[in-house]
Amino acid sequence: MTAPPFGTSVPGNRWDLAPRGAPRRTVSVVVAHYEQQVELNRTLAALGRQTRPPDEVVVADDGSRRAPVVPDGVRLVRQDDDGFRAAAVRNLGVAATTGDVLVLLDADTTPEPDFVERMVALPEALPEALVVGRRRHADLAGIAPGTAVEEVGPALELPEPAWLRTAYADTRDLLDADGSGHRFVISAVLACSRWWYDELGGFDETFDTYGGEDWDLAHRSWTAGGLLAHRPDAVAWHDGPDAGARDIDPGARLAETAAVADRTSAPGTTWRGLARGPADVVVTCAPGLGDTEVLVTLDSLLAALPRAAVRLGTRHRELVGTDPRIVPLEEDVPATARQHLVVRRGLTGDAAAWSALLADLDGRAATRDIARGCAELQDLRLLRRAARWGRPDLAPPGPPLETRLRPWTDEVTLAAWLGGWAGE
Repeated sequence: MTAPPFGTSVPGNRWDLAPRGAPRRTVSVVVAHYEQQVELNRTLAALGRQTRPPDEVVVADDGSRRAPVVPDGVRLVRQDDDGFRAAAVRNLGVAATTGDVLVLLDADTTPEPDFVERMVALPEALPEALVVGRRRHADLAGIAPGTAVEEVGPALELPEPAWLRTAYADTRDLLDADGSGHRFVISAVLACSRWWYDELGGFDETFDTYGGEDWDLAHRSWTAGGLLAHRPDAVAWHDGPDAGARDIDPGARLAETAAVADRTSAPGTTWRGLARGPADVVVTCAPGLGDTEVLVTLDSLLAALPRAAVRLGTRHRELVGTDPRIVPLEEDVPATARQHLVVRRGLTGDAAAWSALLADLDGRAATRDIARGCAELQDLRLLRRAARWGRPDLAPPGPPLETRLRPWTDEVTLAAWLGGWAGE
């Protein structure tokens, strides 16, 4: 973790509280390209008409048979053609930049004149912000590079994904985003600070087929404590229909979905029952818990939350036995986890009680007391952000949680719990 180089942060995901008039930062635009010279010409021409001209433009080519032609002042970097490597080529392009704020585009996605100005406003003030613009679709074939896309696009417009527009409306342009908000991020119209991109490690280059790398990056940004915003007024026009309207090989779609599930921990994209992918919830049991207390608590909890990871000391691990969900107490809480439950005394309850408990995190309180000190629920996103800025106010405690979980007592033997006469 490195200290933010500029700007400030805000509570929760309240990017609408960003301070006005933040100092301008240098801006780098990275355009990913493969065999689309005509479309690239149109996009580079549009970048030359921006109300906020970028300080540098880098074209990153994913192994086209011929190197694309770029005008003077635009830097070209290339990688060998080794299949679809959008994640790797974007990282290559970013590595060649020097700006404080990054704007990512695809060669076939042409920005309107105020696109850059609107996309960089939030990252300049809030360097943890990941901002997605609005990608509209049009049949731009035959449109000359110098044509104003904002004038011809509406007349040539193709359908925009309804599910995406609905998601932005329902979340007030992601202001009300939760752990599933990464599903609404598009890498072809994306902006963030260079510092944040490096903190996240950029795109995962093991993605080597179409799609998924943007959701993975956005998920890592969210769990690290980043902010997520949509700028509907920052418009870029994609030449051609949305991918959802095109025929895609079912095998490729399956591979993309599984790849995202293996890397994300949020409901909606990760596995529901298979022991694959990272855990969203990590449980730490105090070493002083008694043997029956541990066994009953964990059997209760894992029956309700089968994909949780549990950190136990050596004696408790020997007691519980072989279970891939059990890890050493000394092991760090993984960066992919969003919730941390610290168990100080045993608890029992049914699946509904455990699930309701973890659903109570609302992104405003970092810590909540459970059952009069038996446990504490932590929102790791807020705690990570507060630690990064050295600002405890970004991770405030909340009121105790109401719960139907009950503290374990000596009357709850293992036999009684397993037999069902201890109650749930």
